[in-house]
Amino acid sequence: MQIKKIDDFQWLLPRTGSMRVPGIIYTNESGLNAIKKEETFKQVCNVASLPGIIKASMAMPDIHWGYGFPIGGVAAFDWETGVISPGGVGYDINCGVRLARTNLEEKDVRPHLRNLINALFREIPSGIGSTGSLKLTNSEEKNVLKKGSLWAVQQGFGHASNLERTEDGGCMPDADPETLSKRALERGKKQLGTLGSGNHFLEVGVVETIFDLEAARAYGLFEGQVTLMLHTGSRGLGYQVCDDHLAMMTKQANKLGITLPDRQLVCARIQSEQGRHYLSAMACAANYAWANRQILMHKAGLVLMDILGISPNTLGMNLVYDLCHNIAKKESHIIDGKKQIVCVHRKGATRSFGPGHPSICPEYRKVGQPILIPGDMGTASYVLAGTQRAMEETFGSTCHGAGRVLSRKAAKKASRGRSIQRELEDLGILVKWTGRSTLAEEMPDAYKDISQVVDIVHGAGLSKKVAKLRPMAVLKG
Repeated sequence: MQIKKIDDFQWLLPRTGSMRVPGIIYTNESGLNAIKKEETFKQVCNVASLPGIIKASMAMPDIHWGYGFPIGGVAAFDWETGVISPGGVGYDINCGVRLARTNLEEKDVRPHLRNLINALFREIPSGIGSTGSLKLTNSEEKNVLKKGSLWAVQQGFGHASNLERTEDGGCMPDADPETLSKRALERGKKQLGTLGSGNHFLEVGVVETIFDLEAARAYGLFEGQVTLMLHTGSRGLGYQVCDDHLAMMTKQANKLGITLPDRQLVCARIQSEQGRHYLSAMACAANYAWANRQILMHKAGLVLMDILGISPNTLGMNLVYDLCHNIAKKESHIIDGKKQIVCVHRKGATRSFGPGHPSICPEYRKVGQPILIPGDMGTASYVLAGTQRAMEETFGSTCHGAGRVLSRKAAKKASRGRSIQRELEDLGILVKWTGRSTLAEEMPDAYKDISQVVDIVHGAGLSKKVAKLRPMAVLKG
């Protein structure tokens, strides 16, 4: 496969074979070498062969091998003639990140940190198959799937002001619970208000560095400030939605009329009954995820107040933003000078809408949408801002995290004989976890250097650095 350098941050995969559009990878020289080794660029080319794809098959610098689409992949399809692919969304539908700011500073929290992480561990269920105190009836679950974050707010979990600082107001339209299987609904009944496993986490952090003072002020961030960052998604319900529709689309694959380069890219025409059915079920899972994050962040705030013995006013906890990755959305973009309705797949990628976009809440509109980029639990996370260049080049998209460099199996092997917990504590970071192998699988060495990933999207103009956050305590699934 021939790869051509466009500039320091862009690499072109020219059209070959069945590719309908070229591929574009955003990375640097060292990142490109890692991608070549894993051969992930082949997945970028495979996506470029799907019907109705527009402009290019794209990948962000946190790219790594995924199911069908690479994780870190972005592709837009014409709304009338294109396709929707569950592999372009992922199993954990609307896995996303939520950041809250507080009035507290590090000195206020550091003496209580161990009690705090222990209390968070007790109050927030985590791990594979974890269930929470919320047990939903059939009608309640369907309301969650239709309303998303609004349902959680109506039940007393947080405030209505959170909704405008949540992507899509925390609710995708056209969600129809009747499109979900009994198995999906059953899995969702007991898992609302749970963190999950793997790379999901709740992190108590501190703002270490401000890069863009204007944007930081708009987002309410200052150096030394304590923050809460949450990463989780739609739990077993979202997984089941993906699994169900992959099976259904596979049965109907011969009716699509194309030869797929990879069976994992199974898809349906957006305007087909099957395509609309998946979009509706995906919206249900996305709404479940938003409600889940709304509940969990509210519970974390209650724990903070209890451990520190402070009032809501003293805590001053407010949502900065909640955004999703692992999603497909109907959006309007300017393509070749004309407005076009497309379905943007972002798998392990994040929306990056620039200044002035009407989808951004008024208080952030001047500086662009907040973008939350978690790293590994031992280094840093970042807050970025969306840009106009992203709107022009990547359908308003940027990276979503550090991206793995070691599989979970390889990470466990590399951690043998080491105490990851002690290594983190030596850095001033406390950690609690549920799964027996979670800490080994999620050790910092398993991920790319988050600062390098962020520097690439900043240098490429897909988003701009606003603030760097340093972890103090991390709860892992």
